[in-house]
Amino acid sequence: MQADQADQPKPPSQKTALVTALGVAGLAAVAGFASVYVTLGRPDNGPSAAASAPAVESARRSAAPTGPGSNALSQGQMAAFVFRAARADLPEIKFEDATGKARTLADWKGKIVLLNLWATWCLPCRKEMPALDRLQQELGSDAFEVVALSVDRAGRSGARKFLDEAKVGKLALYADPSARMAATLRAAGLPATLLIDREGREIGRLLGPAQWDGEDARRLIRWAVAS
Repeated sequence: MQADQADQPKPPSQKTALVTALGVAGLAAVAGFASVYVTLGRPDNGPSAAASAPAVESARRSAAPTGPGSNALSQGQMAAFVFRAARADLPEIKFEDATGKARTLADWKGKIVLLNLWATWCLPCRKEMPALDRLQQELGSDAFEVVALSVDRAGRSGARKFLDEAKVGKLALYADPSARMAATLRAAGLPATLLIDREGREIGRLLGPAQWDGEDARRLIRWAVAS
């Protein structure tokens, strides 16, 4: 009987049990601390998505738009508007106002200009002219003007007849009787519309007719005035 009792494993002493319990408790505490650090420490040590979103959006707004359809300003009725990769100076152009006075784009320095090249024989030009007139009526100011420039040999008298027939009342008359303006500005066809900044540099252009009194056009113009 004594031999059988000697072969039985001895129960752990109270001292050993205490050491084991303390060790388990210590490991649990370390694990708990680590879990709290991972859960709570990360937001304090790195930007959250919510915190960085305004900065990202601000950077997007300040980025210069380039290319047709690649940004929020080249959409809808303005999808064909092509921004230049970098704003560029335009060649000096000379034309006449309604009184025959010589004018150049330098006369509009300090103002955003939407320069529309048109001709009396151009049917799409006739179609879009009322929209340009309404754009000038709505947004024309000391900061912005639509400059509609006739570029055919009909001269001022032909341009006046055209504008009267189109029932245009807000656009001033400008004409280039030499009919060389389109070639000088490298317009591939008519109508051609160039957006020009306050320094006389081209921001971009749209070839062909467009709904210039629509919301997409107004958004483009407001952006140019605010930029």
